[in-house]
Amino acid sequence: MTFKLPSLSYGYDALEPHIDARTMEIHYTKHHQGYVNNLNKAIENEKGLQEMAIEELMASLDKVPDSIRTAVRNNGGGHINHSLFWESMSANGGGEPTGYLMEKIKTDIGSFEDFKNEFKKAATGRFGSGWAWLVMDGDKLKITSTPNQDNPISDGLKPILGLDVWEHAYYLKYQNLRGDYVDAWFNVVDWKKVEERL
Repeated sequence: MTFKLPSLSYGYDALEPHIDARTMEIHYTKHHQGYVNNLNKAIENEKGLQEMAIEELMASLDKVPDSIRTAVRNNGGGHINHSLFWESMSANGGGEPTGYLMEKIKTDIGSFEDFKNEFKKAATGRFGSGWAWLVMDGDKLKITSTPNQDNPISDGLKPILGLDVWEHAYYLKYQNLRGDYVDAWFNVVDWKKVEERL
């Protein structure tokens, strides 16, 4: 078994004007596909690893041989992170969450505005490349960030929303204005999908 690039449920231009079609196409077909290809290459002689789900693999990095652990961590992380990222966006996204997700945000973080401010701070405060996350830590929501392609699963957390803050995710449209990219991205977040993960 080898890992595969998941299908997108929308076209490259579906998230315009917030995320431009050219960035989506390059990000998906070049960057994400590259992570999948390199992950498969790293584990090509490891049948036991090939049979794991990506979530299990990223939660079990200590079981990965030292010689390929960094490649699996980086490329497996790139695969799982981007898979969640694509699913978390929709042309019909934006607005505010409702129901249980909104209740949890209010209980664990504060108002929705508090959440947006803290999340943006995590995204813009991440030095260099990485991700901002909304995760479940036990039964509590928490905002965190990780460097590179690290995934919170490796730290025992359950990611329910992730934002790619590598420059390849936004530079064609937003150049060095990462904060503007974060603000625009909130207009395409699929809160129903995020609540399903909760």
